[in-house]
Amino acid sequence: MNGTVIWVFFSLASAFFAALVTIFAKIGLERIDSTIAATVKTLIMFTFLFFIALVTSKINLIKSFDFNAMLYIILAGISGGLSWVAFFVALQHGPASRVYALDRLSIVFVVLFATFIGEVLNWQKIFGALVLSVGAILIAVY
Repeated sequence: MNGTVIWVFFSLASAFFAALVTIFAKIGLERIDSTIAATVKTLIMFTFLFFIALVTSKINLIKSFDFNAMLYIILAGISGGLSWVAFFVALQHGPASRVYALDRLSIVFVVLFATFIGEVLNWQKIFGALVLSVGAILIAVY
C-alpha cells in the first residue's frame, strides 16, 4: 500500500471505531459514573495497546524516544484524558449523536493549531472547517 492509501484507510477505521466507542459508552453510561467509565475504558485501552506492542515486538522501541518526543506524547496523553472525561460527562447527559457532532468540532481546532506545526491554512481548509462546523451545529441543535 502506498502512503496515501494507508493514512486514508486508517483514518476511516479510526472514525468507524470512534463511532462504536460512542454508542457502546452511551449504553454503558446508563449505569455507571462517567469518570469511572472513562477510567475503565482507559485501562482497557492501555492493556490492549500494551499487548499489541508486546506481540509486535515494538515495546523495545520505547527506548528510542528522546525527551522532546516523550514530552509531546505525555502532553497528548493528558489532552486525551481530559478530552475523554469531558466527552463521557457530555455523553452521560446528552444524546449520543448530538454530543459526538459537537465533539467532532475538534477538527476546527486541529486545522487552526496545525498552523503552529507548519501546515498551511488555505481557503479550502477554512471553507471545509466552516462546512463541518455548520453540519455539526445542525446535528447538535436539531
